[in-house]
Amino acid sequence: MRHRRIHLVPVLAALLWGVSLAAKDGVATYHDPNMDFGSIQTVAVLPFANLTGNTKAGETVRDVFMTMLQASGTLYVVPPGEVGRGIGRLSLREPTSPSSEDIKQLAQLVGAEVVITGVVSEYGELRSGGTAANVMTFSVRMLEAQTGKVIFSGSASDGGITLANRMFGGGGRPMNEVTRKAVKKLLDQLFD
Repeated sequence: MRHRRIHLVPVLAALLWGVSLAAKDGVATYHDPNMDFGSIQTVAVLPFANLTGNTKAGETVRDVFMTMLQASGTLYVVPPGEVGRGIGRLSLREPTSPSSEDIKQLAQLVGAEVVITGVVSEYGELRSGGTAANVMTFSVRMLEAQTGKVIFSGSASDGGITLANRMFGGGGRPMNEVTRKAVKKLLDQLFD
């Protein structure tokens, strides 16, 4: 009976290639083909909905998103205090998921051409066996002020447990770095 030799290097290479293909997340974005995104100058960002166990996740991700959006130099972001006053004056019960009419009224009140809403679905430590790493996932929608219709939607994620974390240990990257990278991915989708 002959024994077959299994060459370890080709097997590992095939395994790593398969894992890397599985790890690439499909990015689904929507850009309204009839919208001239270059004409947008002022944006209001509403509080983000928070579906995580971290009570500050929505606020934190919104703050990073607004800062990086303003830093892009392409749009003026209405300060969060002005947006908050607008929400209060309109008595919006659900500022994280406003109606089209709410969008129109708020945008007019704060002088924005578009309004952005967001949802944070993952934020914090992810554990698998003895390994842990930080992860962040969120999505945003940009709505036109005059109609309240969605002109852009996208989502992004960063962090998580990698094959290297599983094989060699380690706790992944810090939460602030994971958050910044996820926000950058989403802004790249928006400005693409």
